[in-house]
Amino acid sequence: MAKRAAKGRPRLGFWLMTSSQAAVEIAALAGFELVILDMEHGAISDETADALIPLAKGLGLTVYSRVAAAARVPIQKALDSGADGVIIPQIQGAEHAAEVTAFAKYPPRGTRGLGFSRIDGYGGAGSKLTERENRRTFCYPMIETPGALADAAAIAALPTVDGLFLGPSDLSLTRGRGMLQLTDADFADAKKVAEAAYGAGKRFTLSGASDKSWAFACKVGADFIGAADDLSALKAGFGATATKRLGAE
Repeated sequence: MAKRAAKGRPRLGFWLMTSSQAAVEIAALAGFELVILDMEHGAISDETADALIPLAKGLGLTVYSRVAAAARVPIQKALDSGADGVIIPQIQGAEHAAEVTAFAKYPPRGTRGLGFSRIDGYGGAGSKLTERENRRTFCYPMIETPGALADAAAIAALPTVDGLFLGPSDLSLTRGRGMLQLTDADFADAKKVAEAAYGAGKRFTLSGASDKSWAFACKVGADFIGAADDLSALKAGFGATATKRLGAE
C-alpha cells in the first residue's frame, strides 16, 4: 500500500476533450492539478496536443495523455511531446498489457524508440535521457475489460507499468451491467483493481465525476481522479444561465 496518495486525497484532474487553451487556463485557475488529454474520444490532434502539453505544464498542471489506441506510435508521440505519462485504453489482458506498455519505457525496461524532440532538448539532453525519462513518465494501462480485470494483479506487476487506471463506464458495459450506475458490483470491481495496484506497490487512479466516485477515491487513496471535463463544464455553465434567465418563461 506504499503508493497510496500521500496528501489524504487524490489529485484533482479533468479531461480535455477539445483543443481549448482557455479551458486549460480556466481549470488551472480554478484549482485543478492535472489534465488528461483525451486522444481516444476527444477532438484533439497530435499537433494540437504537442502545443497544449507545454502550455499546461507551464501552468503547473501534470499532463497525461489517454492515447488514441494501445499502439506504439500514439504512445511514443505523447511522451516525446513531454506528457508526464500515458493512459492506455482497451487492454485485453496481461499478455496484451506486457506488449503495449513496453512502448512507454526505453530499453532495457521496455521497447520505446528514441527520437529527437522537446524531451531531449531537441538533441542535447545527454546520455542519461533514457534513464531519466523512464523515471519521469508514468504508464497507466486501463482496466476496462473483463480480461484486464481478471489479470489486474499480473498487469500491475509488469515492470513497464506504474499504476492501474480504472475505466468504470466501459468496465460496467463489458461486464454486462449496462451504463454505469455505481452499484455495489461496480465498486467491488474498483476495489479489486485498487488492491491489485497496491499489492504490486503501484498507483491506483480512476475516472468519475460523482460524489460517490470522489469518496471512493479518497477512501482507497487514489493518486488522482479525472473528475470533470471541458464539455460537461460548458454544458453546466450554459445550462445554469439559460435556466436562470429563461426558466420563468
